[in-house]
Amino acid sequence: MAKLLAEAIGTFWLVLGGCGSAVLAAAYPDLGIGFAGVSLAFGLTVLTMAAAIGHISGCHLNPAVTAGLVAGGRFPAKHAIGYIIAQVVGGIAGAGVLYLVAKGLPGFDRVASGFASNGFGPHSPGGYPMASCFLIEVVLTAAFLFVIHGATDKRSSAIIAPIAIGLCLTLIHLISIPVTNTSVNPARSTATAVFQGGWALEQLWLFWVAPIIGGILGGLLYRTVADCCHD
Repeated sequence: MAKLLAEAIGTFWLVLGGCGSAVLAAAYPDLGIGFAGVSLAFGLTVLTMAAAIGHISGCHLNPAVTAGLVAGGRFPAKHAIGYIIAQVVGGIAGAGVLYLVAKGLPGFDRVASGFASNGFGPHSPGGYPMASCFLIEVVLTAAFLFVIHGATDKRSSAIIAPIAIGLCLTLIHLISIPVTNTSVNPARSTATAVFQGGWALEQLWLFWVAPIIGGILGGLLYRTVADCCHD
């Protein structure tokens, strides 16, 4: 239960911190933090929680990470469903707090604003089609899992792991916010889609399928490379 609670709290923080930066702090013409600020915010949520709960639950915060760690032989499959449920619940709770704050501003509309949701086609920030969005989510999630596996390898430095993983997530957002508003995390996508309630729920399938495929590919790829090194 401690591990599941840690995952829920960590994902709560990721959604509140990352999506909160997009909803509350990115839009101001003169003071807004922009894409770069939102990218950094997501990286910082992972970096800080890795330090806080990495020793408790491993700090997955993401169903695609959990699936990738199972594929890479780093996490027992029998615990995956519990982790994923905790992540989704924590993410929705984080989005709920964000909504309660945001709706205090007169004129705020969670549906019209998009509420930091992920989308493709007309709901992609840059208007990218579904195929482009699917591809970028698969590839970037695979890269994320490859970095996670490498940074947490017993032959690597435990001190550098949270920094490497946090900066990798920052880089991923810098690349793909214009494409999909960056998911690489089904729990994060579900959390905001629940409150947007319209097109985000209709397109949510992509932001489960593509990151899970990418996570598994990244885990398998690192496992293959590591096995070759041992040979």
